[in-house]
Formats: sequence, structure tokens, C-alpha cells
Amino acid sequence: MKESQTIENKTKDSINSETKYWRAPRKMEVILRYMRGESLDSLSREIGIPASQIEEWKLIAFKGIETALKSRGGEPLQAELDLAMKKIGELSMENELLLERSRRHGVFLGGKWKK
Repeated sequence: MKESQTIENKTKDSINSETKYWRAPRKMEVILRYMRGESLDSLSREIGIPASQIEEWKLIAFKGIETALKSRGGEPLQAELDLAMKKIGELSMENELLLERSRRHGVFLGGKWKK
């Protein structure tokens, strides 16, 4: 309870100063106050931002939350694909090195003797 009061007090203090550009933490403070039940009209008047703008910030915040909750912390198939691509690269390099070594030593390659 104390933490929410502290955030609310900081919000009121920091919002009272006039600002043309709102950074994300300040927008988040406004949205949190609105979500805690403060009246949209009174909040809008207090900070000098149209209610429609606060509603837009809230919708953007909810979309961000939804996106964050959908993320799986890394796609398992992508990790497997990356590992396979790495292995293919290593094997290709090894193959090229063996081909070059066999050419230098006169080893039988693809139906022809090389010297």
C-alpha cells in the first residue's frame, strides 16, 4: 500500500510540471493512476492532457502487455534451426579443408586422380 501511495505522490509532483513530450515512465504513471480508479476527467484536467490521449496510452499499454505475455522466451524451433545451420557451416568448412588437403596429396576424388 505504501508503494502505491509513493508512486501516486511522485506522479502528482512530476506531472504538475508542464511538459510537451511525455516519456514512457510518466505515461505509465498516468495510466496506473487511471487503472487504480482515478476519474479520467479529473486526471485529464490535472495533467493537461486530453482524455482521449490517456485512453490511447492505455490501449497501447494493454497491447504491449498482451505481446509480452504471448512471448515464449525464445522459439524452440528457431533455436534448433540455428544449431543445425551452425553445424552445416562447420561441416561445409571441414569438407572444403579436406578437399584442399586431398588435392595437395594426390588423393582420388570424384572419379579422377589428382596430382
